[in-house]
Amino acid sequence: MPARTLVIDGETWQVFPSGFVTPNTGDEFGLLFVRGDGPTTEVRVTRYAPMAATAPDAALAALSDVELRRLFQYAQTSEHSPEAGYRAR
Repeated sequence: MPARTLVIDGETWQVFPSGFVTPNTGDEFGLLFVRGDGPTTEVRVTRYAPMAATAPDAALAALSDVELRRLFQYAQTSEHSPEAGYRAR
């Protein structure tokens, strides 16, 4: 999956589809925002539903930087998302 690079508040984030789509086959999918690497990696996750039925890679490519920044504002930390490793106890 191709990633997008986005600078938010001076920090560089890589953005890419999580690979998880909802059961209704493509109506929405997860977007991962990843910053850093190794033990300092920070992951934030949000959901995105494109207006037209399209593959996640194509939908991500069609988003403007302004739209990605808006989605980032709604992103949760990875501790709250099954796409990024959260597991119910």
